[in-house]
Amino acid sequence: MTDPGPARHRAGTAEVTAQVWSKVPEVTVLFWVTKILTTGMGETTSDFLANSPAVGGALGLIGFVGFLWLQFRTPRYSPWTYWTAIVMVSVFGTMAADIVHVVGIPYLVTTPVFVLVLAGVLIAWYRSEGTLSIHSIRTRRREKFYWATVLATFALGTAAGDLTATTFHLGYFSSGVLFAVLIALPAVARLLGLNAVAAFWWAYVLTRPLGASFADWMGVSKDRGGLGWGTGPVSLALTVLIAVLVAFLASHRYASDSSINP
Repeated sequence: MTDPGPARHRAGTAEVTAQVWSKVPEVTVLFWVTKILTTGMGETTSDFLANSPAVGGALGLIGFVGFLWLQFRTPRYSPWTYWTAIVMVSVFGTMAADIVHVVGIPYLVTTPVFVLVLAGVLIAWYRSEGTLSIHSIRTRRREKFYWATVLATFALGTAAGDLTATTFHLGYFSSGVLFAVLIALPAVARLLGLNAVAAFWWAYVLTRPLGASFADWMGVSKDRGGLGWGTGPVSLALTVLIAVLVAFLASHRYASDSSINP
């Protein structure tokens, strides 16, 4: 009979290494809530910064590049680093989609184009790595594919949300309700046998127009169908909520790490 000790040790070491090098959070209810809040915050912050296009564009680009660089430099998942990077991708992705529209390209064109961009990134990722699972983000190459996918989903979600709200004249609140219904479909499809990875990315794309539509509804003026609270105050309120959630996630992770490594 062989001694299972070495095999168990190797398995345990592999598990610890996987935990250490994981660069993304667990997919929980708080993950989805935080993600939706970041999409809304990115939308209204981008609109607020658009009041000074040169300054706002520079801040968005610097924040996007800076915090992504910090995320890549971090050896393991850090709630503050990760979610700040997500916020900056949200702001920059919104700016990118809005700039394309400002130069005269309609949402009926940009939305399918961003669909193709997202599909291209996912296909390249799968052909290179053989998986699209976020639980496998433990190499630099996969991390690059992951963040390229995230950026594409933000650009697509921004265009899709504005398409339904403005081009199709649903308004921001009705668009939010529409995407709230649509985001439930991946869960239903999952029960019917849809692959878990496909269901995740389907829902992930829809978080963008869902959060952005309701944030726009709160921020835009009443003559545009909103509540008229202003993009600045809405951005600030969402930032506070995100900070509270991330602080909770960070403290929870610290407590978990302390119990594993006393």
